[in-house]
Amino acid sequence: MKTLSILFLFLALNVSAQENSTKPEKPILKFKTVEIIRNEIPYDSPEQFVFEFKNKGKKPITIQNVSTSCGCTAAEKPTEPIKPGQKSKIVVSYDTKRVGEFTKTITVNSDLAQPVVLTIKGKVKEQGQ
Repeated sequence: MKTLSILFLFLALNVSAQENSTKPEKPILKFKTVEIIRNEIPYDSPEQFVFEFKNKGKKPITIQNVSTSCGCTAAEKPTEPIKPGQKSKIVVSYDTKRVGEFTKTITVNSDLAQPVVLTIKGKVKEQGQ
């Protein structure tokens, strides 16, 4: 009887541990927005897209890499670790000598959080418009 009780206790703890491990993780990096849309961008303007975020975790987090979907887009990342509760930003520039509509993605990788995909969309006007 004693072994049966221990077996049931073990199974109950195992099921409980599995349930806890399937809970979705809360995001550590909380972005104000993950998509910025701008239409009517002047040709060859220094247009920037700024993505603000906050470290909602309990440890400092380092942005290790920010990759863009093409060479027409550049991104600047914070160089220092972001402390818990601290805010920071990712600044993205698009080559506004490319006329027309565009959609580009930026992937943010850190040492503690899941990757975050940011999107910029817009339309660059013809020169002289």
